[in-house]
Amino acid sequence: MSRLVIVSNRVQIPTEKAPRAGGLAVALGSGLVPGTLWFGWSGKRGHGGRTPTLHEAQGVTYATIDVTDKEYHDYYVGFSNGALWPLLHYRLDFLDYARGQYAGYRHVNAYFAEALQPLLKEDDLVWIHDYQLFLVGEALRAQGARQRLGFFLHIPFVPPEILDAMPCGRDLLRGLCAYDVVGFHTDDHRHAFLSCVQTFLGVSPAEDGSFVYEGREVRTISDPIGIDAEEFANIAARSSRGAEVRRIRESLFSRALAIGADRLDYSKGLPNRFRAFDRLLDRFPEHRGQVSMLQVAARSREDVDRYLQLRRSLDRLVGDINGRYSEFDWIPIRYMTRALTRKSLAGFYRVARVGLVTPLRDGMNLVAKEYIAAQSSADPGVLILSRFAGAAEELKEALIVNPFDADEVAEAINQALTMELGERKERWQALRERVWAGTPQRFTETFMAALRP
Repeated sequence: MSRLVIVSNRVQIPTEKAPRAGGLAVALGSGLVPGTLWFGWSGKRGHGGRTPTLHEAQGVTYATIDVTDKEYHDYYVGFSNGALWPLLHYRLDFLDYARGQYAGYRHVNAYFAEALQPLLKEDDLVWIHDYQLFLVGEALRAQGARQRLGFFLHIPFVPPEILDAMPCGRDLLRGLCAYDVVGFHTDDHRHAFLSCVQTFLGVSPAEDGSFVYEGREVRTISDPIGIDAEEFANIAARSSRGAEVRRIRESLFSRALAIGADRLDYSKGLPNRFRAFDRLLDRFPEHRGQVSMLQVAARSREDVDRYLQLRRSLDRLVGDINGRYSEFDWIPIRYMTRALTRKSLAGFYRVARVGLVTPLRDGMNLVAKEYIAAQSSADPGVLILSRFAGAAEELKEALIVNPFDADEVAEAINQALTMELGERKERWQALRERVWAGTPQRFTETFMAALRP
C-alpha cells in the first residue's frame, strides 16, 4: 500500500504532554496513520538544519527543516503574508508585492523540494498543503519526481480579474498545474481556479473540472474540511459544567451572550462585526443591558505591520463603543487578544445564544462548525454566518449575512436574540446533520481517493 507523505509550511512535533495539535493535524484525521511521513518547517530560524531532522511519534515520522532569517522574511512574512494572503482574500489594497520577496518564495519552495526528495519512495502519495507551498510540486517535478502529487488550498482562490493584479500570477498557476490533483473547500473556489486556468493559460477544462496542461492531466475537486463533531460536542458538554463556564454565567447575570472567536486578522472582519454590534444597540435599544458580546481575537503575525495596525484600530473601536453604551454593571463588548484553550471555547460556545462568524472572506471557517457542535439540543443557539465563508455553502440554515452591511448583521443578531425555541431547534437540527457528516476522516478519504492512481 502506498505511503502518505504530508507537506505543510509548519510541522509541530507532538509530545506525550502535547499530542497532535493544530488545525491541520486535526483535519487530516485518518491520514495520520503509522507509516505516514509529515514534512515541513520546524519553526526555527538559523543557519543550520538544511538536512531534515527526523522524529518518530505515534508511528508517524516527522521530518523538519530550518530556514534562515532572510528566507523567513522574504518567503513567509514578505510574499506569503504580504502578497499572497491579501490577494487570495480579495484585498488588493493590502497587496505588497516585491520581486525580491517572490524570488525568496521560489527559493524556499525549491529548498523544501530538495530536502524532501531524498526521503521519497517510488510509490508515495505526496499531499502538499496551502498557499505558502504553491510551487513545491513544480520544483519536485524539475528534480524528476514521478510520484502522484496533490495540493490542497485551505484559503479562497480568486477569479481572473483579481489574480491579474499579481505580477507573478501566471507563474503560480503554471506551478499548480504540476500537481495531479488540486483541491479546494468549495465549488466557488474551484471554479475561480478553473476560470483562471482558462483565461491565462488558454486551457479549457472538461465538465468534471479536469484539464490537460503540457501533457499532464490535472484533476480538481471540492472537498470541504470538517471537524470531529461528536468529540467537540462531548468537550463542550463537559466544559459547560466546569469552573470557567460557571464564572462567565455568573458574570452575565442571566444576560444573553454573543460570541466570536478568530485569529486577529483583517480577513475576519472584526471592525465590521463591532460596528454591527454598535448598530444593534443603536437600532434595537431593548437589547442594551441584555446582551454582551465576547470577542476572542488571538494575536498573530505580529511581525507584519498590517496586523499591528489592525490591533490598534480595534482597541480604539471597542473603547468607543463601550464608552458610549456601558452602564456601571454592564459593558457591551468583552474583548480579549489572548488565545483560549479549545476546552474553554467549547464551553463558551455552548452557553452563547448567538455565534458570530462573519469573515470578509474565508476558505472554510471551522468555528462555525464547532459552534453548531457545541450546542445543547434542548436549547440551541443561533449561528450568524458570513456568505463569504466557505462554510456558508454547507450551513444554509444559519442566518446568512453580508458582513459589509452592518445593518444586515445587526438585524440578524436581533432575529437570533428574539427567535423562538422551536425555530432554533429546527435550524440547529438541520445544521447538526451536515456538521456530523463532514468528518475529518471523510475529508482525508475524499482527497486520497482522487489522488490514488
